[in-house]
Amino acid sequence: MLESEKSPAPSAPGSAPSAAGRARVPEPAGPLGDGHGGGHGDAPSATAEPRRMLFPEGPAADPAGSHHERRIRSFRPRRGRVTVGQGEALRRLWSKWGLDIDGRHRLDLGELFGVPDLPVVLEIGFGMGEATAEMAAADPGTGILAADVHTPGQGNLLNLAERKGLDNVRVANGDAIILLREMLAPGSLSGLRVFFPDPWPKKRHHKRRLIQPEFIELAVTRLKPGALVHCATDWEPYAEQMLEVLSACPELENTQPDGGYAPRPDFRPMTKFESAGLAKGHKVNDLLFVRR
Repeated sequence: MLESEKSPAPSAPGSAPSAAGRARVPEPAGPLGDGHGGGHGDAPSATAEPRRMLFPEGPAADPAGSHHERRIRSFRPRRGRVTVGQGEALRRLWSKWGLDIDGRHRLDLGELFGVPDLPVVLEIGFGMGEATAEMAAADPGTGILAADVHTPGQGNLLNLAERKGLDNVRVANGDAIILLREMLAPGSLSGLRVFFPDPWPKKRHHKRRLIQPEFIELAVTRLKPGALVHCATDWEPYAEQMLEVLSACPELENTQPDGGYAPRPDFRPMTKFESAGLAKGHKVNDLLFVRR
């Protein structure tokens, strides 16, 4: 697929941090990955140091390099301004709980989490990580592999994990497509979460949306039977597309008898961005499908 266009598409008003990265900064020369989330961080100045220089042991700026094809991205890189606490977490914890999505090796999830046969859920796009940490704390028997490219969010999630004593969270930096295709074994995941991805509301940008037939076709190959696919969005046209794409996948079954949207499950925390969207009259739709 082709490289991203130079100007970012505007995000839907009131939407939460996206699985596609709602950046307002231009993309670097090389592909940075299919990342995904990102809170609303400030753009760095033109003289800002590359993050590998700021965090020598932290996330790489371009983990997959040029050895994977360029294509239309569903995200934009999110650098933003890293706080002291986030920076310290990146320096101290990246080697312990972080990994770069370089596409060069297959992950052993049991080894990654230190628990053989641990059920692992992939979360694509976690923003600042508050909801991810809350879900990890509520379900310590499940590992969460959280993928994003938003540096402040990566540091914040690592900081939260340490403060809350969460050893079931791992932070992946880079392209989730490469992670799924090159680094995760078939049938290795117990779930997939995509919460509030960038809706790319303009018609000409719909090709950038993450939830597309090709993405779901890839993702289901990495899911175990019974794995839960959980998507949520506050952009109704995108919810309609999600429902259409997920319903059309023969390996997935809607958990709702009427084939529609699901009520928000108690295990998905309400975020401040979601609350703000609801206050503006946005309707949030959850979709829960099970891998056959």
